[in-house]
This record gives sequence, structure tokens and C-alpha cells, in this order.
Amino acid sequence: MSHHRDTQLIHAGTPPFTDGHGPVNVPVVRTSTVRFESTAAYDDIRARHARGERVSSYGRQGMDTHRALEDALAALEGGSRTFLAPSGLAAISLVFVALLSPGDHALVADSVYAPVRRLDQSLLRRLGIELTYFSPSRDDLETLIRPNTRLLYLESPSSLLYEVLDLPRLSQIAHRHGVTVATDNTWASGHLLQPLALGVDVSVLASTKYVSGHSDLMQGAVVVKDEALARRIAETYDSFGLAISADDAYLALRGIRTLAVRLAQHQRNALAVAQFLEGHEAVGRVFHPALPSDPGHALWRRDFSGANGLVSFTLPGADAAAANALVDALALFGLGASWGGYESLAQVAARERLAEHSYWRGSEPVIRLHVGLEAAADLIADLEQGLAATQRQAARPRAAA
Repeated sequence: MSHHRDTQLIHAGTPPFTDGHGPVNVPVVRTSTVRFESTAAYDDIRARHARGERVSSYGRQGMDTHRALEDALAALEGGSRTFLAPSGLAAISLVFVALLSPGDHALVADSVYAPVRRLDQSLLRRLGIELTYFSPSRDDLETLIRPNTRLLYLESPSSLLYEVLDLPRLSQIAHRHGVTVATDNTWASGHLLQPLALGVDVSVLASTKYVSGHSDLMQGAVVVKDEALARRIAETYDSFGLAISADDAYLALRGIRTLAVRLAQHQRNALAVAQFLEGHEAVGRVFHPALPSDPGHALWRRDFSGANGLVSFTLPGADAAAANALVDALALFGLGASWGGYESLAQVAARERLAEHSYWRGSEPVIRLHVGLEAAADLIADLEQGLAATQRQAARPRAAA
């Protein structure tokens, strides 16, 4: 029987019964060393691991807690194999290094997570790998693909301005040229979008965000459904020695169980906040794909099952000092660069990061909010008083120099 994804998330990775009983939660299995009954058993496990089976001859390869999380994330994304990494950036790095070799070329959406550019400058160039940044919505992808292009790397929606990409169309173009397609799926966290079902080959998650949901772990994951591709990634994964702790695997698994209900509440709160901001006289453009006014709204409605808690907005006529004053005036929104936890956060977007996005054409400050699980009315009241304080400060005459 095929169950709804919400049901799958509750039961994925559940421990089997042993002697007629079993725990609800997966036990946390902490170990660095695996013992074997005999040399024959040891040789068998090592041979099976070499063939790509998910078995462990050493703690770094994961134990029962890790296997349960891998299964749950594969179910979440509709994949067949999951690779766990100690951070989202580590998962991204794994994809680039596993799928590219010296002399290869990759096309990267210019609105991707900013540290991808640092990975490019600090490591990939030294390895003889070239990246070209492009606008997926404005540039002709077909003309940018070279004979040595091996990877198309995307992110939909993007982290700051939530540019929604046409993943099926872009994947079809790439595949006509034999190019592998990977996308950062952290915004949707696997639950709101299944890129692998839309033609994407590799889905990357920062499990630090909504999968965790409690701002208490760092983690990343790579999910694929093609076995040949999984074997390519597995080889680099083992060589890198990537691993996460059993405790962090357990925390992520705990977060998955409530992912659906948390995201639903984040969406309700964020949409209420976005609608309030759209009607405020001090606010310019509001970025949130669930708004009908958002340029990506039609694609979002076609491909996504919901939205998350991220909302960004501009302050026309304001300067950096005014934007900083607004963030400082907020009482319920903490100042923080991450998102995906239960708490609300606010951050002034760095101008140099915005300049990297061809999707961005403005010059005014942009404030990114992560709308948490507090009461929406309280968050709106907090933003209202913060905006009012900023307006009063802007209207106050400046002292003569």
C-alpha cells in the first residue's frame, strides 16, 4: 500500500520487532569500533561494503541510528540512497568533488547559497574545475553548455530572494547534453518539493534547517535515486571520511517526525507576515513565493506543496543604518544568519551577496525574516512597532555637523 508522505515520515526507519517487541524510537548506537564473530564474518562484511552495500565494518560508516535516518531522508526525497554529512556545505562539497574532475566545467545558478562561490575560489579552481554562474530565468542554458560541462547546479527557491526555477525544463535541457543535474532543496526540505521526481539527479539538504527544526545540530545530506550515480558519490564519500555522530542522527530523525506539522505552521505564520508587510507604507517589495504578487508564484503553485517561514522585504528610501535600526528594534525576532528552527530571526542581507543575484535589480536594503512558530499576531505587532520606530528615526531632523 502506498501511503501519504506525512505517514511515511512517521514510520520511516522505525526499528523492527525483536522477540515480539521493539522500541518506538530508534536507539542511539554510539561506537567507533565494530566487532566480528569471526574472520570469515569480517571478510564478508568488508566485501559487501566494497560492493556498495550499506553495511559497516567501522563506526565511520554508520550504525543503526544512521541507517534509520538515511532511510527516512530517502523516503522524504523519493530517493534510493542517502549520504549523511556534518553540514550542508559539506554535502554540497561532496557533490562537486564526486561528480567533477580536473578539466570539467559546471554551470551554477547565480542565486545559489553564497558559500558555493567560496568553495569554487578556495578549492575547485585549484583542482582545475571551472564554474560559470548564470541566470536560469534569463540566460539560454542551451548555449552555455560546453563539451566539457558535466554538472548543472541549482537552488530553488534561492536563500535570500526565493527565486523559483523551472526544474523540469532545466533538467530536460541538461540531460539532452548528458549533464548531471543537482539542486539545493533546503528551502523545501524534501517535504514541499521532490526534485528527483521532476528530473533532477541529486538533491542536497542542509538538515541543519527544517529537518532538525530545533537549531541544535549541524548536518547535511545528499539523496539520489540512480544506483550508478550513488556508487560514484559513495567512492568520494568514503575517501573524504565524512561522518556524523549517532546523537546528531537521532536529533535529525526526531525532527523528521514533526516536519510536516511544523512546516504547515511556519507557512501560516509567514504568509500572514508577508501579507502585513505588503500593506505597510514603509515596505517596498516583499519576497515570498506563496504571495500571488511574487514572480515565481505560478511555478511555485505548479511544483510545490507549500511554503516555509522565509520572507524578505525591501525598505525603499532607507539606508543601511535604518535597516540595522529596524532589526535592532525587534523584540521577538532574534538576529541570526540561519533559519529553519522554531524561533523567528531577522537579518539585513549583505549588499555583496545581493549583487551576486541577477534576480536582484534594486539598491535599497533587504531584510530577511525567518518567521518562527510564535503567534503570528505577536510577530506582526513586533514588526509594526519596529517599522514605526524606524520611520520616526528617519523623520527626525539630523543635527547640524
